[in-house]
Amino acid sequence: MSKKLLCHSYRYIFIYTTILKIASTQLCQAQEVDTLKSQILNEVVVSASRVKESYLKSATSIELLTLKQIQQSAALSYFDAIENLKGVQLITPSLGFRVYNARGFTNTTNVRFVQLVDGVDNQAPHIGSPIASGMGPTDLDIRQVEMIPGVASALYGMNSLNGMVNLLTLNPFDSEGLSIQQKTGVNHLSNPIISPKLFSETSLRYAKRLSEKWAFKVNFAYQKGYDWVANSTFDLNPTANTSVNLLGKDNVGADYVNSYGNESSNRRTLTLGGKRYVVARTGYFEEEVTDYSINNLKADFSLNYRIKPQYEIAYSFKIAQLDNVYQRTNRFRLNDYRLSQNAITYQSPSTQIRAYLTTENTGKSYNIRSMAENIDRSFKSDNVWFTDFTNEYNAQTKAGKSVIDALNLARTQADKGRPQPNTPAFDDLITKLGDINNWDVGAALRVQSYMLHTEGLTDLSKKLSTTLQDNGFGLLAGFDYRNYIVVPDGNYFINPEESGKNINYWKAGGFVQGSKTFFDEKIKFLLTLRVDKNQYFDLRFNPRASLVYSLNDNNHFRLSYQNGYRFPSLFEAFSNINSGGVKRVGGLPIMSQGIFENSYLRKTIDDFTAAVNQDINVNKLTQNEAIIKNKNLLRKNDYTYLKPEYVNSFEIGYKGYPVGKKLFVDADFYYNVYRNFMAQIEANVPLGTNVDSLAFYMYDRNKQARYRLWTNSKTIVRNYGASIGLNYNFYKNFSLNLNASFAKLRNTANNDGFEEAFNTPRWIANIGFGNSKLTKNIGFGLNYKYQEGFLWQSALATGNVPVIHNVDAQFTYYARKQGLQFKVAGTNILNRPYVSFIAGPTVGAFYYLTITADLGKK
Repeated sequence: MSKKLLCHSYRYIFIYTTILKIASTQLCQAQEVDTLKSQILNEVVVSASRVKESYLKSATSIELLTLKQIQQSAALSYFDAIENLKGVQLITPSLGFRVYNARGFTNTTNVRFVQLVDGVDNQAPHIGSPIASGMGPTDLDIRQVEMIPGVASALYGMNSLNGMVNLLTLNPFDSEGLSIQQKTGVNHLSNPIISPKLFSETSLRYAKRLSEKWAFKVNFAYQKGYDWVANSTFDLNPTANTSVNLLGKDNVGADYVNSYGNESSNRRTLTLGGKRYVVARTGYFEEEVTDYSINNLKADFSLNYRIKPQYEIAYSFKIAQLDNVYQRTNRFRLNDYRLSQNAITYQSPSTQIRAYLTTENTGKSYNIRSMAENIDRSFKSDNVWFTDFTNEYNAQTKAGKSVIDALNLARTQADKGRPQPNTPAFDDLITKLGDINNWDVGAALRVQSYMLHTEGLTDLSKKLSTTLQDNGFGLLAGFDYRNYIVVPDGNYFINPEESGKNINYWKAGGFVQGSKTFFDEKIKFLLTLRVDKNQYFDLRFNPRASLVYSLNDNNHFRLSYQNGYRFPSLFEAFSNINSGGVKRVGGLPIMSQGIFENSYLRKTIDDFTAAVNQDINVNKLTQNEAIIKNKNLLRKNDYTYLKPEYVNSFEIGYKGYPVGKKLFVDADFYYNVYRNFMAQIEANVPLGTNVDSLAFYMYDRNKQARYRLWTNSKTIVRNYGASIGLNYNFYKNFSLNLNASFAKLRNTANNDGFEEAFNTPRWIANIGFGNSKLTKNIGFGLNYKYQEGFLWQSALATGNVPVIHNVDAQFTYYARKQGLQFKVAGTNILNRPYVSFIAGPTVGAFYYLTITADLGKK
């Protein structure tokens, strides 16, 4: 670490330590460390059944992260600490953006995993999934995290197929005072390309009980740093020129993972010296066309009114502005990206009613891939570039140059005058193209969207007759209505029915849940029935049945069946984007009418093209002869319009203390059967009507319209897995935590280009060891994470993610009289760089200091 960097770090620490010591006016009384029994047996959860119940007796799998566990974690935030829960997979597209998943089938915008804050969905509307913790609670306001791995749609509705996490915050009536936290860290250590970079996150929480009736709280957090860099040079198109023996660095059709402007739409097959060569334009690496600085701001305010004890109305307002890298099908630079949410909630012992409006504005964000390829095209069109390349190659071979030398010189000549990174002219181009909302010629992401949601929930158990209540009957009912609203921008979204008008995409639903206990509450049976209606689809019924058997107070077994579902997200239904010459179109008939019926599968077109090139280059056939010989390889697209996706999920599990009170065990096994699995297929439509010339159209890129279509798998997709968690309190306050999860995709690949994208390692394991009270004022924690390598599939890049071995550590000191807590911590402290998915950034070590002052009771 440089002296200058050390100086800045010490200055941060000194300033904030001084401020916090001066501000400390109250003694923060530390709570004694809970025993293992009190931590687990006495925990109450609400997410598993939407009513308060014992964690041990929950009817479905539920993972718990308490405030004390968060404070003792080495992770940078509570959001990062979720990664160490049993069965959780973490994807890191950015230092400021993380994605969670459980039980398979994930991507960088996981629409099958729901994220709630106090029961309120905080997704970005046009995406259908959350922007990480962009609008989530701060570390100072989090109370508890409850996560359901697997299907939860019977109670929570659309999209909760892979899991649901509920982030629960502190109530201002129960947790008053001022809390301040400063995190100062550093990353990019020992990086040969980037010098070490400082990270800072400042958080503040203030809550006040104004009277017996009124209370409020305010939260604020500002994050600044330098993002992880995506710079993989792995070639996604290594066999493009196998027939002419151009491999490795000699491959002129190379498509490097994090270089953009050399993808399929930026390549052509050229006839050079009587042979066919696949040639790609040069493109730019991601770090040349984006800003990796992070500037993220979020704040929230809530005003709470207690009508009487346990009867409360709360209004909350949340706002966030993000500047960091983000990933979907392509990678994006978010600039001035804004989210806000107004919510009002009524809660009583038996009833919850809430309504909220989320707004989203992508600000000045841009598509990094479109930016790179349109910078290339801004100085020379594809037609001119490939013509210049061909002419220079021919000239060089006539002058006696070898094939490889001639190809390299041809690229140099064709690239003359190409904009160079880190020059004023290049920066001006980024500014100009970043404001053009047309990805054929620009790169801007300009979306405005809204999500309006209202829901109600009531526990009808007390309305039942006394006889039914005494016999253990319970009854719960709920409803919800949601409407997505998008302002068409002409590039990302269009209204296919009423041009110029906003798109509305709504659904409504409700559920009833009955429960009954038997044999002195040793057995509890729950039956849930949900029904939902989407404006483009018929009614969908969604049942769940669960059985919990309590052998005694310490040992509990569960068995459940659930039918989960999801309607297409807004993006899957209505997208209309031309990205890199490939148009991504939503799967509703109003969006893709005529495309499915007239297209040919891209996978078979690629096989056909490769076979034709092989016959021309190796077998010396003419182009016409080769095309006619191989035309039967082409296959018409037999996929069709989107239908709702659904899954039948079976699960068994156990929670309890099998031997004594020191060892806690949580284990589960699940088996899922998916039907109508939603994913994408690439298919091209020939731009000609002569049936006899079809094969010739499909060999010529200029005579095809290229599409990525949202559709459903025609096969049944199965996956299964298991997980186990062990918590052992073996000596005083020392604890050992172990968990492992296994996930497996059962069905075989279709080999037709349909992307199932399981994207999940078979094995993930965590080992945690620590003592929160090694001495009166000192605690520590260590965590080791293992993740097996796996195949990652996506539209941007497909490849194998290497194995991950991570070690995290933290050391905490409590200055109790001053109300201060100091935590020195690090993630990936051995600095073993890794990627969590193909095309994502390389993640290295991150070391930081956190200073927290609690100036009031919590």
